[in-house]
Amino acid sequence: METKSPELEIAIKAALEAGKILEKYFETEISRTVKEDKSILTKVDQEAEETIKKIILEAFPKHSILGEETGMTENGNEYLWYIDPIDGTRNFANHIPLFAVSIALLHKGSLFLGVVYNPATDSLFYGESGKGAYLNDNRILVSKDDASHSMITVSRGKNNPDERLFRELLHDFPKKIVPSVRDLGCASLDLSYVACGGFEADIQLGLKVYDFAAGILLIQEAGGKITTLDGGPWKFPDNHFIASNGVFHDILVEEIKNQKAKLGIE
Repeated sequence: METKSPELEIAIKAALEAGKILEKYFETEISRTVKEDKSILTKVDQEAEETIKKIILEAFPKHSILGEETGMTENGNEYLWYIDPIDGTRNFANHIPLFAVSIALLHKGSLFLGVVYNPATDSLFYGESGKGAYLNDNRILVSKDDASHSMITVSRGKNNPDERLFRELLHDFPKKIVPSVRDLGCASLDLSYVACGGFEADIQLGLKVYDFAAGILLIQEAGGKITTLDGGPWKFPDNHFIASNGVFHDILVEEIKNQKAKLGIE
């Protein structure tokens, strides 16, 4: 990207600094706490989030921030940051290198920028509204593959209908629609890989906004397609959606409708 906004420069700086913290603790023995939603929390999540917030607020003291671990810092500003210091904490804590720092910024309710950084692979994804999406400073675009050559991912939240639909899609899609369906346990990377052409689609079922906000921006800027599960227009922050390269998007919509009908899900 030839010219990055000051906000994007700060988001990248914050992601890289948080990444250094993750690198320091990765593949070490760290204590973990199970939260109410059954996800886990480590001291690394907290340390990385505080670092990100400090960098952002030093540069933009009037901006608001919503962090996974510390909640809302409300400054009544038209800029709102979404921070997930470790998306894929369970992978991180179990020494699996599929985790990322995820940072997104909204301006007046619209996605303005997104940064996803995996320090284990030194993969820095970033994008800014109207300026494209990039991986380590190289422009990225969604793939052009059709369903027969595709790999997709499915991610889900914690409520029962989402869990039931997730399991059906994970096991039935390989037999009916696509050769390979995965769940990386890291939504921001699922979406980032769609943006760069590694995956052809990602189906999100009920995750938190800070899990997917940055990745959505990347896919939009990489030429992808995002709709609700029934194929309608997607609006932020709806957390049930299909994000794809657009080539066989309608097939995915139809199959999800079929699976929901089979399960009796509205």
